[in-house]
Amino acid sequence: MQDSLLQLWSLTGFPDLHWQMLVMWLVVVGLLYLAVYKQFEPLLLVPIAFGALLANLPVWRTLADGSSGVLYYLAQGIHLDFVPPLLFLGIGAMTDFGPLIADPRTLFLGMAGQFGVLLAFVGAAVLGFSSRDAASMAVIGGADGPTSIFTATKLAPHLVTPIAVAAYCCIALAPLIQPPIMRWLTSADERRIRMRSPRKVGQLERLVFCLAVTACCLLLVPAASSLIAMLMLGNFLRECSVTDRLVRASQNEILNVITIFLGISIGLSMTGQDFLKWQTIQILGLGVVAFGLSTAAGVMLAKLMNRLAPTSLLNPLIGAAGVSAVPVSARVVHLEGQLADKDNYLLMHAMGPNVAGVIGTAVVAGYLLATMN
Repeated sequence: MQDSLLQLWSLTGFPDLHWQMLVMWLVVVGLLYLAVYKQFEPLLLVPIAFGALLANLPVWRTLADGSSGVLYYLAQGIHLDFVPPLLFLGIGAMTDFGPLIADPRTLFLGMAGQFGVLLAFVGAAVLGFSSRDAASMAVIGGADGPTSIFTATKLAPHLVTPIAVAAYCCIALAPLIQPPIMRWLTSADERRIRMRSPRKVGQLERLVFCLAVTACCLLLVPAASSLIAMLMLGNFLRECSVTDRLVRASQNEILNVITIFLGISIGLSMTGQDFLKWQTIQILGLGVVAFGLSTAAGVMLAKLMNRLAPTSLLNPLIGAAGVSAVPVSARVVHLEGQLADKDNYLLMHAMGPNVAGVIGTAVVAGYLLATMN
């Protein structure tokens, strides 16, 4: 009888449990709490958390065994180059570039958002990471998940998982990280500044902008061609008004499916043995600090621009949207502005630097890929 019970016990997954799995279960609970109860990027955090749960159950070895099974192939998702470009296709199809075209000044705020990329690169080098590892980690400072994954798969495949988790944690936690920085760097009067309504941007301007940005960026940084091309293709489909079916597919079916695949892929790679390392904590900490400094740099540049051109004031809060977390940071800016003045609508104004941040981070990533490869 005892032998039968021992044999039955050996057939279960319990003998293979170890302390790293138990710790990762707590991480899963934390991610689900943020996603379900705090509603911080639930569309991404829920698949990541569920994938992480599967990765930290002994049964995962069976599910991912060999080269068969859907979960095995999903686990390879973040190592394949097609996932980030398809995400950019959906982002482009959902994003209105009109505010950036209407107020080109906001392009500089997107450039300021890359300050965190520089800081993350320097910080990673100081911590002892190689130049290729540091370049991969640097993109986290721009809070761009797809671009971080795209860069890491080429320069530091062994760091893809912590880099992806760090990037998406920064995006998900933007409502917690950015507001205190914005309030600390601005006065109540500055937060109440009402900007002029953006001018109406015509269809021809929008289409020419897509083509011009595509040509210029691909000539300057060919290494980022797939990201920029898909971003601008998605936006061109949106603005040309003759491809409604393709726009709907890009905005909904394609983006939703890729988001699920990406989230599960990241989660499945979060095994306790690989994730619970001092290196992972360093990457997460560096990413949060770099993201915070990108936010601060954008706000401070907006204040400087107001001093240089006092006749057309910017609300400094929109500088915080110069990172690549679109449209999360733009929403954070809008909500923060409404706390100071409930009738002040900053969402469309913030989308200008937010879009500029997406383009800027992709360009910087292309430069890093070209110089580090």
